[in-house]
Order: sequence, then C-alpha cells, then structure tokens
Amino acid sequence: MTDENSLVGAVVELEVGPVAHGGHCVARHEGQVVFVRHALPGELVHARITEQTAKYLRADVVSVLTPSPQRIEPPCPYAGPGLCGGCDFQHANIVEQRRLKATVVSDTLRRIGGIERTIVMESPGDDGLGWRTRMRYAVVDGRPGMYAHRSHDLVPIDRCLIAHPGTPDVLSSRWPGVSSVQAVVSSEGKTAVQTDTEAGERLVEVVRDRRFLVEAGGFWQVHPAAPETLLDAVLSGLEPAAGETALDLYSGVGLFAAFLAEAGCAVLAIEGDKDAVRNARRNLHDLEDVTLENGDVDRVLNAAAGQGLEHVDLVVLDPPRTGAGKDVVRRVAALGPRRVAYVACDPAALARDLKTFGRLGYGIASLRAFDLFGMTHHIECVAILEPVDSEVVPSGGLG
Repeated sequence: MTDENSLVGAVVELEVGPVAHGGHCVARHEGQVVFVRHALPGELVHARITEQTAKYLRADVVSVLTPSPQRIEPPCPYAGPGLCGGCDFQHANIVEQRRLKATVVSDTLRRIGGIERTIVMESPGDDGLGWRTRMRYAVVDGRPGMYAHRSHDLVPIDRCLIAHPGTPDVLSSRWPGVSSVQAVVSSEGKTAVQTDTEAGERLVEVVRDRRFLVEAGGFWQVHPAAPETLLDAVLSGLEPAAGETALDLYSGVGLFAAFLAEAGCAVLAIEGDKDAVRNARRNLHDLEDVTLENGDVDRVLNAAAGQGLEHVDLVVLDPPRTGAGKDVVRRVAALGPRRVAYVACDPAALARDLKTFGRLGYGIASLRAFDLFGMTHHIECVAILEPVDSEVVPSGGLG
C-alpha cells in the first residue's frame, strides 16, 4: 500500500454492524471490512482510520451521528479514542455490554466450532467497576499510566475506575528505572506493589476457608468473585465422587485440585510454571492423594501414558488464552473421562478445542459464560463435556 493510497488519518462515515471478538464492531467502507472501536451496533458514526492492511481497516469513532439507545457517557475520563486502551465498552450500559459479550461467544462458537448455542452472560453482581484486584501499569520515563489501544504510547492517568478500591495507589508516585509497576490486593486485604525489576512477593488468597499462596505477579483470577464462581461451575458440572481419579491440567497454584481432592478424588495436577507448582505444594500439603507435576502438559501426559495411565474419571482444563490444542485434547479424550470441565478465557480457542472434542466423541452437556471483566471484551466460560455417540450428536454437543 503506497502512501498516496493510504486511508490512515481519513475520517469516514460508517454504518456500524455487529459486534466482533476483540472489543470492536464491524462496518464496511467501500466494500472493505472496518473494525471500529467505541461504536455500538446500529449506529451511524464518523470514524478516523487508524490502520490499513490489504484485508481490513481499523478505525476509532470521533463522532456519533445516530447513537444507539444503549449508549452512555463513559464513566472514566480516560476512556475514548486515542486514550487508555484498557477498557472496550465503557460507552455501553452494563446490560448491553453483557449482551454484546454473549453475542460474541455464540457467534464465535458457531463460526469456528460449528456449534449452535444460546449464551446467557452471567453476572457476578457488580456494575462493572472497582473489580480488578491486580493492576499492571506501564511506566515511561518514571511516569505510570496505561498504553493506548494497540500502541506503546503512554496515557498518564491519576486513577483507574475498574481497579479494586483496595489496590495500593501507585499512580501518584514516580517509578524511575522500571517499565511497569503492579498493584495487588488479596482476598484478605493484604497489598503488594511490584515492579518488573524486583523479586516476586507472595500473597495469600482464601477460597472456601482454604488458603492459597500466590506470587504477586503470578496468575490468579483478578475479579474477587471469580475463584468461587469458576470453582462452583466446575464442581457442580463434574459432580466428583469419592474414589474417582481426576486430572487438573494447567493447574496453577492448585485451586481445582484442592477441592477435587477434598471430594475424595485422587488427583494428578500438571502445571508448567515452576513458581506456581512450588506454591501449590505448600497449598496442598495436607492433601495426601494429590500428585503435582511441573512441566509441559502434553509432554507430562505423554509420559504418564507411557507409565501406565490409561483412564481417568474426571478432567479439568484451564489452559492459557491460546487454548489446550489438538494434541492435549486428543490425550484427554483417549483417557475416557466421564466428564471434562473446560475453563476458557478466549472464545475462539474454546471453539477450536470443543470442535476437536466433538470429533473425538465428546459433546457439550452445559456451557456457562461469566462477565468477570466488566467494561472490557474479556469473558470466562466453563464448558462441561460428556461422551456421546458422535454419529448421532453433531460436533459441538448436546445443546
């Protein structure tokens, strides 16, 4: 694309179409797809082109000619075109945000997985603000803030409205010599501040009276209600029974493994992060029938199969954003579990892996979606899978 033909910087009029995964809506300009932020379906807007490729354009709304009835004034002064890239939907009321997210999940399941499923976005009971217990701020020349969307341009801010009110204030200070600073508050109200140049601090999180040691910079769900919400969805879906065997894959610091073991299961937990496994050993030290393995999930499963692992009753998968992938899904299905709980933070990865499970004879018994990331496009899903007659039930499940 030559500079003479570039549309970057041009302001165009767009009729906004449906929402798409990633926090934007889809429109068209002279036949070309435009991913437009700060818009809502059905609106007529003026938008500035910010990026141009051979296949699509990106744009930011600069004025709304015909607003959606669901549009509101963003509560945060840093939410908007060219400003903080942390939130995606502050211009929509919370009911509309959740409807948009449910639409994205159902559309993604259908488009990628061939799965027809009506999705209801369950709410943790908040208004989308004040929930994030782990905040990571970018630092440029000692000044903290947030990056603009798809940019390394720093937007200095003096507060973040989605940050939990208990997170320590790091925005009023200067941080020379670092590129990021993280502010964390635990479920017990303990706080930590950590930069990218410091050794990790550990905090304790409490779920159902069980204490979990977690690195301040390590993985733990950022919404206060998330651990209990996801744990309940997994356990109620699996219905573990005493004497059963279970796999907890991508097991982190042992949240799911702990309560599977408390239900009487013999658990093999596999996690790739050595710090998480070290903490899990301390977190689960009182549970005799839990085996913890540190390593790549696919490799450890392969080794376990070589050592005689032929069957398990239950499996929990909580993979990273990229999903479990075909190899891990095949190994899980080969073990013949009666139920699988798949915890997913990316609907596209979930759809791909559910499609693979469907081809291997596992269908969807239930699929729940949770809005644990208010004002953003992110979601969490929990799918419960069961063996089905793959010749009768279409790939993707029972519903």
